[in-house]
Order: sequence, then structure tokens, then C-alpha cells
Amino acid sequence: MLTTDSDPIVAIATAPGRSGIGVVRISFGRAGEAAAEPLMLALTGQSLAPRHASYVPFLDGGGHALDRGIALYFPAPHSYTGEHVLELQGHGGPIVLQLVLQRCIDAGRAVGLRLAEPGEFTRRAFLNDKLDLAQAEAVADLIEASTEAAARSAGRSLEGAFSRDIHALVDEVITLRMLVEATLDFPEEEIDFLEAADARGKLSRIRERLADVLSEARQGALLREGLSVVLAGQPNVGKSSLLNALAGAELAIVTPIAGTTRDKVTQTIQIEGIPLHVIDTAGLRETEDEVEKIGIARTWSEIERADVVLHLLDAREGMTPGDGPIAARFPPGVPVVRVMNKTDLTGLAPSVTKLDDTGGADLREVRLSAKKVDGISLLRAELLRIAGWQAGAESVYLARERHLIALRAAQEHLGTAARHADQSAQALDLFAEELRLAQEQLNSITGEFTSDDLLGVIFSRFCIGK
Repeated sequence: MLTTDSDPIVAIATAPGRSGIGVVRISFGRAGEAAAEPLMLALTGQSLAPRHASYVPFLDGGGHALDRGIALYFPAPHSYTGEHVLELQGHGGPIVLQLVLQRCIDAGRAVGLRLAEPGEFTRRAFLNDKLDLAQAEAVADLIEASTEAAARSAGRSLEGAFSRDIHALVDEVITLRMLVEATLDFPEEEIDFLEAADARGKLSRIRERLADVLSEARQGALLREGLSVVLAGQPNVGKSSLLNALAGAELAIVTPIAGTTRDKVTQTIQIEGIPLHVIDTAGLRETEDEVEKIGIARTWSEIERADVVLHLLDAREGMTPGDGPIAARFPPGVPVVRVMNKTDLTGLAPSVTKLDDTGGADLREVRLSAKKVDGISLLRAELLRIAGWQAGAESVYLARERHLIALRAAQEHLGTAARHADQSAQALDLFAEELRLAQEQLNSITGEFTSDDLLGVIFSRFCIGK
């Protein structure tokens, strides 16, 4: 059956499983009040006062109560979706919720009531201008938040903090575009536009503000996605001990026997609210053991996908002939921290050192003792530095990779515009075009300029009933 964004829809709005309360939500779409009133009578036996909680029975087709609970009616446009909405809040047993859901579908067949698709309620909130696209995505991010910091940042995005910054940038770009295009429309005006209108200064301030927004968005993306941190190195250098020290629990088996870890062990921890997906892997060495070979192949596969690689070495030996080929195989562009473990056996204190002989790469060496949990705080701080985390950044809002791509693209267009501004008046049309392209990228974040295909992808990842 062909579905549209104006169909009446219904879904269970609470998570699967048993709970004290369960919610069935109906949004009436194009059918509006004409469908809402008779359906309320069929489901509850009475008319409902707008925005008042009424304790009522939820009736089956024969007028018998399936359940009893609270019914709430929200006339348009004062509802989550901006449409007429009815919520039935009853007991949270899976069977009773399914019975109520099916009763709603049966009673609403005449008006075309159907099951909602994933994210369809929030999609309608976006289409009806109750939320912009960044706020709509924040709804899903708030539901999925795995840390307190992520939840708070998602809440700020839902309140519109991210959107307000984007709209402010767009307004500044539009103002500059108006000045540029007015000059293009009146070429007989013999004025030096770039000087008289301070176009370069305005553009410079826009670029500075965009850089600030991008920095906050990067931190927000870290809160949402976290970092994949892979522990790599030869056998028996203390990778499993380091995983246990970082996690604060005995997660991995630790023995003096080389090759104990045959497959990856993954644990998610938090540092300053950032999720770190720490992966302990099989030791890298030449072996004839078929099982160990599989584990080593999986180790390299994880390294290829890593955000950060911790290259563990024995502090007593440093870089050995076997470590050179391992370091040479690390993917270019992936940050690597050289971790000198077992400092408790050397008499040296834990420390962090910047290595100078790395061909310009920003490589740090951290000396610590995983067994004694000495120097672990130094490694945590180093991981935060690599992540670009700024302590005390209260204004962070949650962001997605889609947002970062759009912000970087806008940054590139503004950079190109600046180069045109430094040329001649003949480049003003190119200057104006780059400003237009930057504006389109920024508008795509909040949904003012977004393809239907992209909307379909975004909302399909929501849970059903939201």
C-alpha cells in the first residue's frame, strides 16, 4: 500500500518489553478532527477535553474494557507532530499493548489509520515545522545517549542550541551575499565594494565563527560516537593488563604465557564523558598456530578501522627488531601512541614525551605500569588530547558525521570565497557563488535545503513510535 506523510498513523511509543506504563500514540494527519472525535468515542466511550488527562477504559469492538488508563488529546497544532494527536497511556504489558494497538487499527480503518514507520512521528514534527532537522536528529540521539554528557548535549541540541548557531551563521552569509549581489546588479556604481562594505572583514568574522561551531560539533560527535582505541603490539607486553587498568576491572585473562589472547576483547569506558571503545587484540608475531593466525589477522583488521592505536612495548627493552615492522604497517593518518609498559620493573617514573624523530608526525610516548595502575591518568589525558577534547566545554551540542561534512564543506567554500575576494572586482561573481554554496551546506544541517532521499535515511534509523 502506498503511504504518504498525511496518513493517520498509530504505534506503540514505549520500548518493547514489560513495564509499568505503555503508550499507544495516534497522529491523525489529513483526517484531523473529523477522524479524532469518532475514534475517541470508539476507543474510550467519551469525548475528551483538549490537553486534560482523563481516566477512561480502553474499549474493544464489543464495548468491553481491554485496559484502563489515561487518555490525552492534543488538537493541532499544539502537539508533538503538529497534527491532532491522541495518546492512550495504559499498563505496559506486551499483550495488552498489542490488543489496544490492534483495536485502534480496527476502529480507524474507515479513515485509513495505519502503523507508523520508524521515526514517522518525528518526521512529521519536522515537516510541520515543530522541529528543524538538527533538532529531530537530537531526539534519536537523546534516546540513544550512552553517557550523561552525551544526554546533556543531545538535550541542548533538541532545545535548539546547535540550530541557533547555524541560523546565525546563515544570516551573516545572507547579509554578505546581499551586499555582493547588489554590487553585481549595479556595475555602474564605481565604488570599491570590498573596501566600502568591509566584505573581507565580514567574511573573516564568519569564518572565525564557523571554525568555533565546527570545533564544538567535533566534540559533540565524539560524545555521540566515541573513539575506537586498539591495543596492539607483540605478545606479553601487557595489552590485557592495560585494558583491565583502563576499565578498572578484570576483563581480560592475564598470564605470563605469550599468545594468551587469541581473539579481541572489547570494553567501552568513559573519560570525561567520551565513550572509548577499547579493543585488546592478539599479540602480533610470526606463528604456525592456526587459531593464533586468525586472531592476528583480526588484530590487523581492527587496526585498519581504529581511531587511535596504542602501540605497547616492554619498557625494559624499548623498540625491538620485531616492533619496527609492526609500526611500519600502521595505517597512515591514524594517531599512534607508543606505550612503554612495565615501568615498575625499570625504576623510572611514569611520563609523557614527545618524540622528535618521527618525520614530523605528532607521536607521543607514554611510560606507565599497567600492572600497578601507575601512569594510567597520563594515558587518559593523551587520548583526550588526540580527540581534541577541551575540558569544561559546557556549550557542546551533539553532532553527527553528516553535520561535520556539511560544516567542513561550508568552510571550504568560504575559504575559496576569501581567495576570490583578494583578487579583483571581476571575481565578485565567483565570490557570490561560493557564498551561495556555503549557505546551502549550512541550510542542509537544519533542513532548509535537504533532499527527500536524505530525509528517508535519517528517519528510518529512529525507533518505531517516535
